[in-house]
Amino acid sequence: MKILSFLLAFAFSLNLAAQNDIVGKWKTIDDESGKPRSVVEIYKKDNLYYGKITDMFLEPHEDPDPVCDECDEEDERYMKKVRGMEILKALRRDGDEYVDGKILDPENGKVYTCKLWLENGNLKLRGYVAIFYRTQTWLKYE
Repeated sequence: MKILSFLLAFAFSLNLAAQNDIVGKWKTIDDESGKPRSVVEIYKKDNLYYGKITDMFLEPHEDPDPVCDECDEEDERYMKKVRGMEILKALRRDGDEYVDGKILDPENGKVYTCKLWLENGNLKLRGYVAIFYRTQTWLKYE
């Protein structure tokens, strides 16, 4: 009986860990228009979390294959294609949050310190510049 109880508790803890993991695809939402902008795939590498743009929701007037021409010329991503670009770097898990990472906004080329956390099945991303911050909600992408 003790073994069965242990196995059930272990299986339950694995399920909770999977639910609290940010790994997967997330749909980003534009702050101003409220429309989807891209799909970011978050993955784990060497105990850190990274994210790359795998798809984009572009308007008919937008470049169908944009490059990061606003990125700093010293950044390795300068003039590289946005689709496939790693925009989230080196987040580490700290309890229920993923902290100390960097995120690139390819539309303006700026890099921000960031943290992520899950809230009600959605991913919250907060980008910082000094003491100022902005929080976005990303939706699970099926």
